[in-house]
Amino acid sequence: MSLDLGPYQDPLRIRSALACRRIAVVGLSPNVLRASHFVGYYLIRHGFDVVPVNPREREIFGRTSYPDLKSIPGGVDLVDVFREPAAVPAIATEAATIGAKALWLQYDVISKEGINIAESTGINVVVDRCIKVEHARFFGRMHVLGFNTEVISAKRKIS
Repeated sequence: MSLDLGPYQDPLRIRSALACRRIAVVGLSPNVLRASHFVGYYLIRHGFDVVPVNPREREIFGRTSYPDLKSIPGGVDLVDVFREPAAVPAIATEAATIGAKALWLQYDVISKEGINIAESTGINVVVDRCIKVEHARFFGRMHVLGFNTEVISAKRKIS
């Protein structure tokens, strides 16, 4: 049975998640060639408080890296996941435990079980989207350059 990702990619849901300011990036890598590194750097440059979560690292971007979400002092608003789909249910459970408002699953990180866990605890879930791309689309250069943000449309609705 396939999962309809449409509801998890709704522009209003995405914009709501982007209103979160303190973001735990689970799987953040110190390797500049990794997507998680580039995304984390972008988020910091755009004023987000990024908290690295990587048990193999002590520090990334000059910030303490934590082994898991429960170890982060003060909690986080949003959990951005750069891990394999099998890891998502445990991450969603931890996100609920720490009171996160949103769970963001990056491209190809799709876990129906993880989505169900997060939604059952009232967490806003965004799936199969990149937080950097979506931020740029709604608030950054992509928005300024006129890319379709799906907020305003001149298309006529056909009945």
